[in-house]
Amino acid sequence: MKQMSATQLDEFLQDHGQEAILIDVREAHELANGMLENAQHIPMNSIPAHVDELETVKDSPIVLICRSGQRSAQVGQYLEQLGFSDVINLEGGMNAWAAQIDTSMNVY
Repeated sequence: MKQMSATQLDEFLQDHGQEAILIDVREAHELANGMLENAQHIPMNSIPAHVDELETVKDSPIVLICRSGQRSAQVGQYLEQLGFSDVINLEGGMNAWAAQIDTSMNVY
């Protein structure tokens, strides 16, 4: 699994945003703190139920997002075990994004 800092991910999305699938694995109540544009919300515990739909985008870069990068890393390991090969984890999660890229978002 690739690890990208917030600044690396920002650059990546500017170049490859159309083809990247963004999945926010936080809980619903956490989304009030901000969410990346075009991200799909699939809570971590719901990922197994969505694997079939994710199979349809298996060849696209899949960017996983959570608050700190821990839960998204666990989801990334799970997806890699299922054969997903282009998995990217946002290192530091939305807190890093809020601190480095979009300071209008809350760090929590």
